[in-house]
Amino acid sequence: MSLDFLPVLEGWPDLLRGALVTIEITAASLVLGCVLGLLVGLGRLDPGKRLRYGICSIYVTFIRGTPLLVQLFLLFFGLPQFDILLPAFVCGILGLGIYSGAYVSEIVRGAIQSVDKGQMEAARSLGMSSGKAMRTIILPQAVVRMIPPLGNEFIALIKNSALVSLLTIADLMHEGQKIISVSYRSLEVYLAIALVYLVLTSLTSMALQRIEKRLRAGGAV
Repeated sequence: MSLDFLPVLEGWPDLLRGALVTIEITAASLVLGCVLGLLVGLGRLDPGKRLRYGICSIYVTFIRGTPLLVQLFLLFFGLPQFDILLPAFVCGILGLGIYSGAYVSEIVRGAIQSVDKGQMEAARSLGMSSGKAMRTIILPQAVVRMIPPLGNEFIALIKNSALVSLLTIADLMHEGQKIISVSYRSLEVYLAIALVYLVLTSLTSMALQRIEKRLRAGGAV
């Protein structure tokens, strides 16, 4: 058996365009996931507010307990049955963002709970509202502690984004499959795709490590 990477070289521009689409979807999904994760994580910190706590808990349980692929198909194939037609690109971002939000919420909740409870009590004794104390004292410390697990989540999101190719989105995986369909060189193309994903995840990991070092050097914790 001999390897032939000529189809990969010829299709390299398409793979790069697909990689850019992957980055766009992942970045947008991460923003959505962080927003959802923050809201849901805060919502699960106070069991006393039963309705909010219950809704947030159901969301986290359902999303973490079902496959991402099923969730993507529910959005892409299920919503049209209710006359809700969304572009595949939007379905991909929503699916990945909602999925990521459930995991980010646990990261947020764990990071906040790791901050000494005495700091909130001290802030309240000085006349701060709980909301202001959370924004100015607790969250800045929690953010630094969130960076490592958020980095892992971001890397997982980059890899999970390969599933959006099943929604006909022209991401890295989809472009690679198009090359395979005309060249029949699946091994070589998948090796190239794996290399691109490795570069993306490695660069992300390096960037997050730098951010974490700067935050720690700034005395945030």
